[in-house]
Amino acid sequence: MNNESTPGIVVDVRNVTKIFGPKPEKITKLLEEGASKKEILEKTDHVVALNDVSFSVQEGEVFVLMGLSGCGKSTLLRCINRLIDPTSGVILIEGEDIVSMEEEALQKIRRERLGMVFQSFALLPHRTVLENVGFGLEIRGIPADERVRKARSALELVGLSGYEQSITQELSGGMKQRVGLARALASDPDILLMDEAFSALDPMIRRDMQDELLDIQDRLGKAIIFVTHDLDEALKLGDRIALMKDGRVIQIGTAEDILTNPENEYVERFVADVDISKVLTAADVMKHPGPTVHINDGPMVALHLMEEHGHSCLFVVGKNRKLEGVVTLDDAIAAVKKKIPLKEVMKSDLVVINTSTPVSEVITQLAGVPHHLPVVDDSGKIAGIVLPSTVISALARKEGSTDAA
Repeated sequence: MNNESTPGIVVDVRNVTKIFGPKPEKITKLLEEGASKKEILEKTDHVVALNDVSFSVQEGEVFVLMGLSGCGKSTLLRCINRLIDPTSGVILIEGEDIVSMEEEALQKIRRERLGMVFQSFALLPHRTVLENVGFGLEIRGIPADERVRKARSALELVGLSGYEQSITQELSGGMKQRVGLARALASDPDILLMDEAFSALDPMIRRDMQDELLDIQDRLGKAIIFVTHDLDEALKLGDRIALMKDGRVIQIGTAEDILTNPENEYVERFVADVDISKVLTAADVMKHPGPTVHINDGPMVALHLMEEHGHSCLFVVGKNRKLEGVVTLDDAIAAVKKKIPLKEVMKSDLVVINTSTPVSEVITQLAGVPHHLPVVDDSGKIAGIVLPSTVISALARKEGSTDAA
């Protein structure tokens, strides 16, 4: 088997199988002959936890392992840092196969490249928040002053500055999980492994932690492998999702891939009750913005463009096509008559949405907007426009029925 790494891939799982039982090597042949997990359990008392699993994770990607209890997702995560040894297969961490790795080298990988966040907070009750966050650094032999500096920085990152000397038992569940996340981040790992990290939290706190994780990810760009049984959580967090069943990966794709192109009946049933409007974004339903007028252009230019393209308004852009405002036909005519610049009559107090805004929010913004709803990217550059018709047609396509429109 070729163990060479691929540029940009930080975790590469290849044909990993895990069988629990006294003679797992004898069960491999049964799997190759097509025996099911249930049949093997009934005939041999061996449990097939993972069956020929393969996937890769890119730098800066949030990769979600999702499935019902018992599907193998947590076992798979523990194979990735070898808390559980796979029966067969290869797992490359930044090009190094940890399955065949000696214990000393494995410990180094765990301490320096991998961070782990568990569902249970796993905090040390007799230590302060700061000491808990710095515990992994202490084990690595990092000097005290550097340990404190990195721990404080990690606490600031998760919004817990000021709680350094608190005892963990005094904290709420959400705060304890923030401490656990800070502890994982303190060693600046390349890869974060998160096993049902937010499942024990109340729904509101859980949503806050999801938002916090996405914010941290925007700033740090870590590779994250996140295990969850919650589809909404997977859709919110995952750049890509691997849906698992009976130890196998059934489908890998983006949220939209899995929702709109389920590969089999199991995936279709799994995602059947998802509100598609909460998954699609403005980028999925927008259309080309059409002609725009520059803020330094005269009103006659705006009138010419409106006449040529049959528009009653135009969006006004500045340097690098950054959205500045909108000008209507009446505004442009008034500017011509008064001989004043376009920017003096344009309206700059616009309702604007981002390319990542969920369609469910776009729909509420559309109500009462007198013009097309502009969509901008993170730099403020106009990326497109949304009309009620584009939203309806996109939702209808995704639901698979034009009659729905």
